[in-house]
Amino acid sequence: MKIQWFPGHMHKAGKEIKESLPDIDLIIEILDARLPFSSANPLLSALRGDKPCIKILNKADLADPVRTQQWQDFLEQEDGVKTLSLTAVQTDKVDTVIELCRKLIPHKAAASKVIHVLIMGIPNVGKSTLINALAGRTIAKTGNEPAVTKRQQRIDLRNGIILCDTPGMLWPNLENLNTGYRLATTGAIKDTALKHDDVASFAGEFLLHHYPESLKQRYQLETLPESDYELLQIIGKKRGCLRSGGHIEMDKVAKILLAEIRDGTLGRMTLETPEMMHKELAELTLIRSQKVAQKEKRKKNWKSER
Repeated sequence: MKIQWFPGHMHKAGKEIKESLPDIDLIIEILDARLPFSSANPLLSALRGDKPCIKILNKADLADPVRTQQWQDFLEQEDGVKTLSLTAVQTDKVDTVIELCRKLIPHKAAASKVIHVLIMGIPNVGKSTLINALAGRTIAKTGNEPAVTKRQQRIDLRNGIILCDTPGMLWPNLENLNTGYRLATTGAIKDTALKHDDVASFAGEFLLHHYPESLKQRYQLETLPESDYELLQIIGKKRGCLRSGGHIEMDKVAKILLAEIRDGTLGRMTLETPEMMHKELAELTLIRSQKVAQKEKRKKNWKSER
C-alpha cells in the first residue's frame, strides 16, 4: 500500500513559506525524535539557502536515547544546522531554544533588533505545544489529531523574537514507501487515510528486528515468532481480539499495537537510523533512474510507431 495524504491547506502553506523566506532570519524545523529522517521536509535544505536552522528532535521522551544522539551528531554535520532534543513540556530546555536563536543571529541580538523565525514541522509533531511553551501562554491550538493548524500566523514572543507559524506540512509524493509507513505508525498521517493492519504489519516487522526485548516484556512472550503476521495473531489472542469461530480481529489488534507504540507503552524506540536513511536514499536514487529510463524508452517507442 502506498500511503499519501496531502490536504489542500498544506499545498497553500508550501507556497506561503517560499514567499515569506526572504524576510526570515532563522528556521526552526521540529522533527519527531522517533523518525528524524521521515519527519524532515526534503525541500528545506534547498529552500533555506544559507539561513541557519535549528532542528528540534521533539518527543525525545518516546525515542531511543542512543539513536537520538546518533541523529544529532549526523544532522549537525550540515553547515548552519544546530540540534536540540526535547519534550515541549521541559520549560528549561524551551528557554534554550530562545538562547540558541539569539546565538545564531548575533548581529540582531546584539543590536536588540527583532529576529524573525519560521517554525515548521509535519502534522502532530508537537509544534503548537512548543509554540505555546515558547510564548508562555496559549496561542496555538493543540490536539492529538494531525492537521490542527490550517493557516499561517505571526506570533510575537515579546522577547525580541517573532515566530511565523505554518500548518503542519507533508509533501505531495512520499516516494520512499518506508517513510509513509513510519509516519503512519507514529500518527503523523490521519488514520482515515490508511489501513491499520497494513501499517501494524510494517511496525511489527520492524520491532521484531530492532526491539525484540520490548515485545517480549510487553506481551509476556518467552520466544518471538518469525513473522509480523504471527506476532499480530499472538497479540490478538492475548488481548482477546476474537471474532466468532475464534478468528482474530486484525484491525482491532493493529489499533492496539499502534496505540502502544505511539504512547510509549512499548518503551522508548526510534524507527530509523542514519545508516537506514543512506541505504533507502540509494535505493530511491536507483528507482528514480529506472523510472527515467522507462520514460525515455516509452518516448522512443512512441516516436518509432508514428
